[in-house]
Amino acid sequence: MSNKVEDKVLDHDYDGIQEYDNPLPRWWLMLFYFGIVFAVAYIPYYHLGPGPLMAEEYAAEMESAAAAQKAHAAALAKAEAGQPKAPAVDYAAMAKDEGRLAKGKALFAERCAACHMADGGGSVGPNLTDKHWKNGRGDVPSIVKVIQKGVAGTAMVAWESQLSKDEIINVSLFVRSLQGTTPAVAKAPEGDLIED
Repeated sequence: MSNKVEDKVLDHDYDGIQEYDNPLPRWWLMLFYFGIVFAVAYIPYYHLGPGPLMAEEYAAEMESAAAAQKAHAAALAKAEAGQPKAPAVDYAAMAKDEGRLAKGKALFAERCAACHMADGGGSVGPNLTDKHWKNGRGDVPSIVKVIQKGVAGTAMVAWESQLSKDEIINVSLFVRSLQGTTPAVAKAPEGDLIED
């Protein structure tokens, strides 16, 4: 028995155009009938019955995510509360250590002078001797952060992968000690004026 469909031509034509009257493919009909059965089940359940619509599912997921985030933040805070606090760094005492300043000066001459000049007067980088600061407030913690992380979009690179924490502190202390000195050639002030 052959499954081949025989072409059946309808008995009418329009301007010489004839039509076939062949049945649709079985796979197409099965897909069509499945769509009808699916719609008959879907519409009453989701649009008329207890099933949540997409907007409701989204709202429920957002609430769940917010609750999970809140719980995570609370757990983090609880964990941090149990951790001993790191002792505050006494930069003022460190600034009086001549050995630290000497090490900072040597590192500055090696790594920073190309952009800031050896006396801090500024070249590619800003003048470090005046009271104007483009990044941070000119205090040691701000200087440490700039040296560690760098400044996006400028020539100031992050040094944290090349210098130890102690070396970064030493350089920062030296940079801070340049405040108020008179460089040979001072670059024009840049950034905000920060008074002590």
